[in-house]
Amino acid sequence: MSIRTERVASVVKERIGEILIRDYNDPSNGFITVTDVKMTPDLKIAKVYFSVFGNEVIKARAMKMLESERQHIRGLVASHVQLKFAPSLQFYLDDTLEEVDRINRLLNKIHEDERKDDPR
Repeated sequence: MSIRTERVASVVKERIGEILIRDYNDPSNGFITVTDVKMTPDLKIAKVYFSVFGNEVIKARAMKMLESERQHIRGLVASHVQLKFAPSLQFYLDDTLEEVDRINRLLNKIHEDERKDDPR
């Protein structure tokens, strides 16, 4: 990724985060955090990765809301980010933190089992 692409991704990430806090702060959608934005080299598509604090129902509701509000959010981003074209937004649920947590629990269980089996 070029420096310009990374810089634009950073600005878009910050702007979408601000928009979500200001305009879409609804507890029924959970607490949404933008974790990453990846721009295509031509800057026409922004892949927005987000995490949601909540159960599967809340995560599905948040995804549905983001999908339905995609054009509105795009317009808000375009009004604050000076680009030739407003990037099209694609939203992806980022479950990295949950996977890390799951792996940590498995590792802890393995270590507990090893301690139980150790005769010392």
